[in-house]
Amino acid sequence: MLRTSSLRVLGPPDIDAANAVLDRDPVANVFVASRIRTVGLDPWRLGGEMWGHVVDGRLDALCHVGANLVPVEAGPEAVRAFADRARRQGRRCASIVGPKDAVSGLWEVLEPSWGPARDVRPDQPVLVISAPPAVPADPLVRAVRPDELDTVLPACVAMFTEEVGVSPSVGDGGATYRARVAELIAAGRAFARIESGRVVFKAEVGSVTDRACQLQGVWVDPQLRGRGLSVGGMAAVVQACLRDIAPTVSLYVNDYNAAARATYRRVGFQDAGTFMSVLF
Repeated sequence: MLRTSSLRVLGPPDIDAANAVLDRDPVANVFVASRIRTVGLDPWRLGGEMWGHVVDGRLDALCHVGANLVPVEAGPEAVRAFADRARRQGRRCASIVGPKDAVSGLWEVLEPSWGPARDVRPDQPVLVISAPPAVPADPLVRAVRPDELDTVLPACVAMFTEEVGVSPSVGDGGATYRARVAELIAAGRAFARIESGRVVFKAEVGSVTDRACQLQGVWVDPQLRGRGLSVGGMAAVVQACLRDIAPTVSLYVNDYNAAARATYRRVGFQDAGTFMSVLF
């Protein structure tokens, strides 16, 4: 029997099938799963489209198409279908990010028309921890209070600019980014060590499901780096996440960031795959 496959934009009636695809890998798929479980599949609320690759009538893979292009459980056939549609539609995203094999396959097709990229990060280890941290937690790291937004925001902007290479204030003067940081603080998903109004260490939980969460924005004041503050800080964040947010904590890191990778190993993170990012 011949296989039949198609690609279509998903909507609210597809939520159960989409969740079944996402549940195949709760860690790798936590970003898209968090978005769907928060706002559903309505394109207006999602802020973009969710493409579905359907094989023999069954949903086989997904692709989140918004500010980021994120393939989910996409094998070679799905990657080709997603890449062809994205190429014809034209680039609307700021990055492509996700499992390395899928992202590299997408970029191979898209680079001639979407390139050049501002940066390509082909090897980003995905790390996870589900047990208590292997080192003591910094007792001074705590959830950020809503009234501390203006204290923490400059550190968030500095971290974003350092990591991504552009300021989050570009475009709307930082209003959208400020609102996002405020949202994370209000949800109890921003953590920091603050001393006399100075942010020493910080990190946020960017994506959350009932099975996993993903950390982002890990940052230490540049004047205080090399003192091991991130080790106890990360241990405190992991401890809080495992207690209050999700049973597995994950993150992904650039392979060349030896200092960060050493910190995560000391805390007890283990390898769980590799992501790739293409930044525009």
